[in-house]
Amino acid sequence: MANFIKSVDDRTRLAGTNRLEVLLFSLGKDTRTGREETYGVNVFKVREVMLVPEITHAPDMPSSVEGMVSLRGNMIPVINLPDFCKVQSEDKPEILIVTEYNKNVQGFLVHSVDTIERLAWEDVKVPPAMMAQQHGGLVTAVTELKDKRLVMIMDVEMVLSQTSGFGQNSDIFEGIQDVGDSDITLLFADDSAVARDQIIRAMNHMGIKFIGTKNGSEAWDKLREIAERAEATDHKTSDFVQIILTDVEMPEMDGYVLTKKIKEDPRFSDIPIVMHSSLSADANMALGKGVGADAYVPKFEPTELAAKLHEIIEGVHGKK
Repeated sequence: MANFIKSVDDRTRLAGTNRLEVLLFSLGKDTRTGREETYGVNVFKVREVMLVPEITHAPDMPSSVEGMVSLRGNMIPVINLPDFCKVQSEDKPEILIVTEYNKNVQGFLVHSVDTIERLAWEDVKVPPAMMAQQHGGLVTAVTELKDKRLVMIMDVEMVLSQTSGFGQNSDIFEGIQDVGDSDITLLFADDSAVARDQIIRAMNHMGIKFIGTKNGSEAWDKLREIAERAEATDHKTSDFVQIILTDVEMPEMDGYVLTKKIKEDPRFSDIPIVMHSSLSADANMALGKGVGADAYVPKFEPTELAAKLHEIIEGVHGKK
């Protein structure tokens, strides 16, 4: 299983190239449809892949949480992905994918793992509405491999939200202060419905107006549209948007490329960019700074995001 996980140094060279590596896995052949669909998860979020160890079952576990496993002295929750996705298979999941999202470690039971595929984000598309509806918003992106297999990139943040309430506790918004300035507008880009909802709730607590987009490509188009409108009315782009908040992993254009494009365009030179990601390792933060991000904050920490935005807003006002 160790062969599936390449070194971090190798993968970090993909940053800024609009590429990613995805671990492919299956949830088993669904007895109702006879199909075995292929899913993917960013390798950056995979700690290890192993045969399913002994699982400690306990009462009153959240839906689809199989139990807990001991991993090098730490107990981590195990989520049964076939059960969560309502895949009815005759075979039990045999593989555990251990993942880390925003410093939260958990295991996902899957039927099997395949290979690691290197993909271009520009070839990874927003799923068609019919597919998104069929999977209940669980699929955040989709792409086709050379062998014609369709790969669905799973919105793991939604899985964690629905199985354990990850990021949904209203207490996490306590203490967020209103900026007291209705002139601030933030543009954000995030492909996860769960993350977008939390960003909107945080902005409402802060009293910040916002423009929401679902990926880097959509954000870039919106920014260029705003810049053209600004030029036509003899304004600066920063008169309309004062802060940009971007996720890292997004179909069509990732956050690294979006940040580079913004920083290379003089129309946006005075607009600070905050990267907002569940890729919380120091290496990822360094990569964000390397492509020009002004700050990097973890997802699902709205008070930390709010504190950073307050700091940036004070800096913006200090320059005026």
